Amino acid sequence: MFDAASFFQWFVENASYLFVFIFMVIESSFIPFPSEVVVPPAAYLACTKGDMNVFLIVLVATAGAIVGALINYYLAIWIGRPVVYKFANSRWGRLCLIDQGKVKKAEKYFYDHGAISTLIGRLIPAVRQLISIPAGLAKMNIWVFILFTALGATLWNVILAALGYWLGGIVPLDNLYDAVEEYNHYLTWAGIGIGLLFLLFIIRTLFKSRKEEVQD
Repeated sequence: MFDAASFFQWFVENASYLFVFIFMVIESSFIPFPSEVVVPPAAYLACTKGDMNVFLIVLVATAGAIVGALINYYLAIWIGRPVVYKFANSRWGRLCLIDQGKVKKAEKYFYDHGAISTLIGRLIPAVRQLISIPAGLAKMNIWVFILFTALGATLWNVILAALGYWLGGIVPLDNLYDAVEEYNHYLTWAGIGIGLLFLLFIIRTLFKSRKEEVQD
């Protein structure tokens, strides 16, 4: 069983850009892993020790998230829906905290919201890691997929990094894990709120462009 508190402590002692990248690849693939134990402590150390740069942390974490999402995307294309669901219902699927219900939820979310779901879905728990699977099953345009995944992952990583950097000025290291856990619930709502605002901005921009085309 994964011990988040123990890993958190290990990561604080061994934090590096390479580890941020590796663990964000894992977090973004089908393997269950919380990004909350990677980006916030790295940003905290950037604030308190200056060994890392918070902007580079966001960049590296986003790159890792894209790679992990691409793993899911191409696996879904190569193995197809029947094998995806067979894996979800297997013992290995359960070990990865995946089941048929979660895959169906991600697939429904994708088909209900279209390509933009790969952006908004990155900000929603239980959908974040799996939204790449229905995108692969639907053979979504790879460049659109990468763009929306990058935007969603960047938004989420900025939120996580901002929390860690802010906590660096008010919380001692020994209390960092508890502080991140305390704010974890609010992180999700912040992500969803920012995602919705971003979606409204995109819709408004598209509507304005089409209106101008009609007037011309």
